Amino acid sequence: MRSLLSVVAVVLGVLISPSRTLPNGAPESVCDTMLPKHGNNIPPLTTASPFRITPGTSVIGSGQQLQVEIESFPTNVVYKGFMIQARNRYPPYQVLGRFEQTDEGAIKLINCGGQDSTATHTNTQTKKDLALEWVAPDNFVGEIVFNGTIAQDYAQFWVGIESTPVKVVASGQPPSVVGISTTRRVPTTTTVPPYVAPTAVKGETVDPIYQGCGDTKGCFGFPEGCVETRNCRAVVATVVQGERYIFEMKSGYNRPAYIAVGLSTDGKMGDDSVIECVPEQGTVNAYASWTFSGPYGVSRQGIAQNFIKLVQQSYVDGVIHCTVERDAVTTVKGQRFDLINEKYHLLLATGSSADSTHVSYHDIGRHVTGVPLALAEVGPVQGNSKLFLRLHGAFMLTAWIGTASLGILLARYFRQTWVGSQLCGKDQWFAWHRFLMVLTWLLTMAGFVIIFVEIGGWSQVDNPHAILGVVTTVLCFLQPIGAYFRPHPGTKRRPLFNWLHWLGGNLAHIIAIVAIFFAVKLQKAELPEWLDFILVAFVAFHVFMHLIFSIFSWIQIGGCVSERRNSQRVTSFPMADMTPSRNSMSSGDRKQDAAFSGFRKVMLFFYIIIILAFVVALVVITVLAPIEDTYESIRKQIMN
Repeated sequence: MRSLLSVVAVVLGVLISPSRTLPNGAPESVCDTMLPKHGNNIPPLTTASPFRITPGTSVIGSGQQLQVEIESFPTNVVYKGFMIQARNRYPPYQVLGRFEQTDEGAIKLINCGGQDSTATHTNTQTKKDLALEWVAPDNFVGEIVFNGTIAQDYAQFWVGIESTPVKVVASGQPPSVVGISTTRRVPTTTTVPPYVAPTAVKGETVDPIYQGCGDTKGCFGFPEGCVETRNCRAVVATVVQGERYIFEMKSGYNRPAYIAVGLSTDGKMGDDSVIECVPEQGTVNAYASWTFSGPYGVSRQGIAQNFIKLVQQSYVDGVIHCTVERDAVTTVKGQRFDLINEKYHLLLATGSSADSTHVSYHDIGRHVTGVPLALAEVGPVQGNSKLFLRLHGAFMLTAWIGTASLGILLARYFRQTWVGSQLCGKDQWFAWHRFLMVLTWLLTMAGFVIIFVEIGGWSQVDNPHAILGVVTTVLCFLQPIGAYFRPHPGTKRRPLFNWLHWLGGNLAHIIAIVAIFFAVKLQKAELPEWLDFILVAFVAFHVFMHLIFSIFSWIQIGGCVSERRNSQRVTSFPMADMTPSRNSMSSGDRKQDAAFSGFRKVMLFFYIIIILAFVVALVVITVLAPIEDTYESIRKQIMN
């Protein structure tokens, strides 16, 4: 009976043996991570590997073959599974070349960014000192390293084992071929033909950081769409090699004092783990930091620096370029960051100021990925939508440059124009004034709600735009409420209401225009500095038109006084009685339009056309911001 139980136990052990998960080699789904799917709870070993990947030589010609051997030290150590590929030693770290297949019983070739670019095992039989044959690409000149994952058994495997670098040089010689072998290679074998100097290649120079974007690495930058045009103000490229998570960053716009990328769970600043690259005394240093709520909430104090490693850096002509490697799993400020199993938003930022403990506000630029990313997944990366931000700007510009300006003008100078003509039972001036101001109210309230939804709370930016915007919104909100409860014409409180209504409307208009000027300075708005000149031109035009209308109103009043000394009217817009009723003025005043009515109508038409042009120009610049980049993109599309 006991022997029978032993046999059953052995059979069950064989049937459920974890080695059954490794019989056919690595799948293409792990091309980027090279991480075996041996269960969620089995991490790769971090001890020194007993295996190494040994190239047959340190120099090879393009298009030629090179023998690569997986060796063990000590020599009696065997393994069951492997995955190996050649990658560019430098960014974008793309998979290069291909392996030759001469023994289908021992080796399987899979496609990882290229045909037969990766070799893996076909069975779980023990292996020792396996040799492979790799062919260098025809169109590549540079250095490569072989990167491998080797599994001694199901629960013991090493990821990211690298060979010594191999230099690939241009060569016009045909490749020399050495057959594949499953035994130790002969030391005297060589695969290096005579060196032929490379010839110059003509064509457009492409920044290497953009090479392989969307194919072998993820790339993200700003302004939106800059990765496709290869003209980013700041860009980050992410590459995953086993458990090596590599961030390459570059920025030279406005000579930044830093470039930083953060990992965020919600896409908003606060409680995010950040990698900074900061030029200091001619070199670039990398730091780990943490974000807090507030305008300058980024600090390195109290943050461990041992989970990042600066791999490469340069600082030339104000351009920061750095490559930083980060551990796959870290705990920062009590928060666990697992880049293997979790997804994160990327926060990319640059700014003009930094000191020894933190970087300052990202006044040059900031962008956030639209969705959280699994960094090992390669593909196009889109930023978060700026629809609400653009709508907020469009609504506020239309309201306070357009409808409010026109509504105030009508109420002040056109009460005795179109006499005898009514719209919806009201005098023309009042009907249009009410329509324009209601539209102003609706646009302002919609813009106010939209920006709070976009930001998710109060703005932390050190700019008075937000405070001025709130004051404008409050005044605008109260205007129709006050108008609804206005005293009846002729009562003693009516003049007080008229003054308050006039003051509230004009004050809201002035504060709104000032807020728009401050909005130009907001980094998130991405508005050009020359937009100030357009706003100044609007203010000058608006004041000039008020001056013209006022002068003719004074001329009109002077003429009336000389003709009628006993006239009760002393101004064209009396505060004593500002009512839409036709009975508000004497019957003699209401029989015909006031003097210069034709001139006022012509000037009003001119005012509407110019204001409409201002509104259209400002809204287009805001919605298509940054307008210079959008214009350049459209121009290139037309030229192409």
